Amino acid sequence: MVPPRLGTLLTAMVTPFAADGTLDLDAAASLARYVVSQGSDGLVVAGSTGEGSSLSDDEKLDLFAAVAEAVTVPVVAGSTSSNTAQSVALTARVAATGAAGVLATTPAYVRPSQSGIASHFAAVADATALPVMLYDIPSRTGRKVASTTAIDVVTRHANVVALKDASGDLPGAAHLAAVLGERLDLYSGDDALVLPFMAVGAVGLVSVAGHWAGPELAVIVDAATRGDWARARAINERVAPSCAFESTEVYPNPLPAKAALRYLGWAVGECRAPLGPGDDELSRRAATVVDDLVASRATSSK
Repeated sequence: MVPPRLGTLLTAMVTPFAADGTLDLDAAASLARYVVSQGSDGLVVAGSTGEGSSLSDDEKLDLFAAVAEAVTVPVVAGSTSSNTAQSVALTARVAATGAAGVLATTPAYVRPSQSGIASHFAAVADATALPVMLYDIPSRTGRKVASTTAIDVVTRHANVVALKDASGDLPGAAHLAAVLGERLDLYSGDDALVLPFMAVGAVGLVSVAGHWAGPELAVIVDAATRGDWARARAINERVAPSCAFESTEVYPNPLPAKAALRYLGWAVGECRAPLGPGDDELSRRAATVVDDLVASRATSSK
């Protein structure tokens, strides 16, 4: 079995902001090192959890460089938007930052056809020699990447090597894994679905809860990889409240992740508009989720 090229547990990092809303690169570097110390062997920067849509291109490049310099694990750079030309121009500059790969997300809002999605991904892949991870998240983009589209893009572009699947389409994921095999590293893009995705062929997880539940998620991925499903299910039950907490209609991702990190003492700031700041209720929920998880660690070690 070929090891996954970009890691097995990648945390999609939040982007820290100072009190005045400006990018805090020192905090980003420190947070990156912490998340890696908690079990992540890869990071995704400036994705949806990293508020990539609220960052300028220059901010993204500075963020990619700061995080890549801070850690030794692969850093996957969220360099795309709904504007294909802009995505191509920014992606062409990613390699110079030291990032190890590129995250290419389905264009949001414009609702392109499958051929349009394929053309967008192809243009991004052609703009870099770095490995490319496709990102299918129809809840945010309004479009599902069809299995035939993904297979076509992967087959035609040697550097398209991974897919973060946050569609919840398990039959589709199983089909991709069966057809593409080791040509594609398939990742669950949803913490709550990591077990079924790995059961149908995923190599790991791109996580939100990895910010505070990294040790548990690393064990789940490792146990599932080894076929120790009893162990994986037991630990999965412990992180279920974290999965439920990380995004809701009232507090969408990454509001909960930032609240959990603030509770842990990390100066990550609030989210930029239109997400805006959290509130006292979110802070209370974050404290409960984190405290309960920490307590479960103490209980399991006895």
